[in-house]
Order: sequence, then C-alpha cells, then structure tokens
Amino acid sequence: MANSYLIDSHCHIHDADTYKWFLSRDKKANPADYTPEKLLKRAKDNGVKQMICIGTTHEDSLRAHDFAAQHDGVFWSYGIHPEEAIGNVSALLSEYASLIAIGEVGLDYHHGTKHRTQQIKLLEQFLQLATDHHLPVIFHVREAYDDFFPVVDNFPGLKAVVHSFSDSQDNLTQALKRDFFIGINGMATFTNLPLPPLEKTLLETDAPFLAPKPYRGHTNEPALIKDIAVFLAATHHITVEQVAAQTTANARQLFRLPDPS
Repeated sequence: MANSYLIDSHCHIHDADTYKWFLSRDKKANPADYTPEKLLKRAKDNGVKQMICIGTTHEDSLRAHDFAAQHDGVFWSYGIHPEEAIGNVSALLSEYASLIAIGEVGLDYHHGTKHRTQQIKLLEQFLQLATDHHLPVIFHVREAYDDFFPVVDNFPGLKAVVHSFSDSQDNLTQALKRDFFIGINGMATFTNLPLPPLEKTLLETDAPFLAPKPYRGHTNEPALIKDIAVFLAATHHITVEQVAAQTTANARQLFRLPDPS
C-alpha cells in the first residue's frame, strides 16, 4: 500500500479497563504487548495511519479525548452507548474543538426493551446535538431497526455511519437509502452478513472486540484492519490498495479528517 493507507474508524484502545478485561480472557495474549505505544506502532507498521477512539459513556468519552490529545493520528468521538441510556446529555460539546463525531449512540434491544423509552429519548437528544454542532454520527443499532429508522428520519440530512452492521439485507438497503456509511469489521470474515458497496464502506475493528479470522476470539487491535481490507479485496475481486484508497476516502469525507502526510 505504498500510495494509500488505512483508517480504523471505530476502536476502543483508549479504554484500558476493557483491554485489561479482554486480555484476562485471552490466554494466548501477553498483556505487555498491548500497551498504547505497542498498539499504535503495530498499527502504523500495517499501514493504519489514523484511528478514532469511540466514547461509550460520558467518562469514557473524556478518556477518549485525553488519549487522542496525547497521540498523533488518533481522534475521538463523544457518545453514550444505548445500554448506558440513563438521564440526559449534559456535556458542553462546544468546549471540545477537537471532537469529530457524536457516537456511539443508538438503540440496542438485544437484552430486551425495558429501557426502550430512555434509549429513544437519549438518541433524540444526541441527534439534536449532532445537528446543532454539524457533526456526523456513529450509530450502534442492534435488533432495533423498526424504531431506529423513524427516529433518524425526524433529523433529515444526518451524516452518519452504522457501526458494526449485523442485520438483514433489507435493513442494509434502508440504511444506504439514507446515504449512511456502513462500518465493516471482523464479523464480516466469519459470517454471511450482507455487505455494502465499497463506496459506502468504512473499515473498523471495534478493538479489542470482534477480531477477524484467523484471530477470532482473541484480542483485537487496529493493526488487524489490514486483514479486513484483504478480505474485502478478495470479496470484491479488487486489490487491497483499492480497498484502502476507497475506504480511507470515505472515512475522511465523513469525519473531515486531515491529511496525515
């Protein structure tokens, strides 16, 4: 990839506690190999020049902010995961000039709909914030598309990515009709999920989760974006360089990322 590079559009490498928990379950991983410095070096060695650390709570979002401020090529988003949907959004986002996106936010009914009302209310608040601040949105949607699409349709013109898409062709089509990008990660390498066209694809790891084949079940990291790019190149019958060029252009367009060179 001499003339192109990769972007990990969704990772959690700023979250030391989550990495520590995951590494405690990964008997083949040496925790000493997963320091931020080593993760970033391996990413760079594998052509990953930029990555976005995704916030999942207020506190976690601020950790993502601090991590991005300390490392070149790392950006951050502010979000509250739908499973953390409690209370109101109170962050003064205008204080953070470096913020590039709202997310991850959305709806998740995998464990039931007990908090459906709270999740929808929180999502609506975040979509208003995104609209007010002219920011793209990183969506987390799981088993909740019937509610999700009517909510987002109340906020026309949203720029967004549906992170870690894992649903039907029909819901993929509906997301694409709204001109959303689709986040593709390691799940694509070991499932039969429908894939979006390359011009609407973002690469992501969701690290430390969802490592691609042949690392499934082990600790994920931004360096493994390259394995997802290789998989997509084979699937689309094109070169890895073409996958890198298009998906990087997509991420730069959505998040308005600077040229790293």
